[in-house]
Amino acid sequence: MLMNFQPECPHCVEARWQETAREAGFELLRRDPQDRHYAFYRALCGHEVRRQFGSVLRVARGEFGPECEACQEARDREDARARGWDLVGADPKGKADYRIYCHADGCGALSRITRGNMVTGRFTCPGCGAGWSTEPSYLYAMRFELQPGKHAVKLGYSRIPESRLNYQLHRDPELPRELLCKVPMRTGRHAQRIEKRAHKWLATQHPGMELPHSEFAAYLRVKSEVYRAELEPVILRLLDRIARKEARAATKSFARQRSRSKRMRDS
Repeated sequence: MLMNFQPECPHCVEARWQETAREAGFELLRRDPQDRHYAFYRALCGHEVRRQFGSVLRVARGEFGPECEACQEARDREDARARGWDLVGADPKGKADYRIYCHADGCGALSRITRGNMVTGRFTCPGCGAGWSTEPSYLYAMRFELQPGKHAVKLGYSRIPESRLNYQLHRDPELPRELLCKVPMRTGRHAQRIEKRAHKWLATQHPGMELPHSEFAAYLRVKSEVYRAELEPVILRLLDRIARKEARAATKSFARQRSRSKRMRDS
């Protein structure tokens, strides 16, 4: 058994590690003296990171990105501040995608929230109830160019459609995309109800126009509610009708509030 064993040249192994690191966007600095499966690398951002050789190889293959913990934490803090929250620390349960946040600009409550939901605002404060369901939202229509000459239209709702467009929906940041229209909604819950009605109407009036998941799965991080390009003018007209209806409802609500205030002053 030992006669068939061919030991590898340590210089060749080192050269292979160096090449894999370069392909992954790292610079190999030194081996980890505490664990032979790990080494220290310099990331493109300049920070020093500790990585397993196998994980660096997967980065080089393009299986996932070269994450830097320091840069990720800085982004997490910026994302939280943009929502009026402060990043407190890592998830005590050890889940990599969760963080503990403090509602700094609100009631001060602590909450366990995923990083993705903090970016999109899809969460509700357990202390004061502020969140997507009670705050203003939008219906939106977006166009995505899945392939040259092949477009698709996404109809949905979001508190910040631009965030959905730029960070959440696409798998490739270079994918051509455009926000076609957004319609203000008084709350996220109301937007959700109207969106469901819109999809039901489209399915009834224009059957077969929703794209199968297999046609856009490689490009978008959603499973449904993506339509063929031919339905774009129909969707835009539908959103225009909804916008006019919402504007009339807002005007009536404002008039009722003024009338109620006047009666209270006169009484």
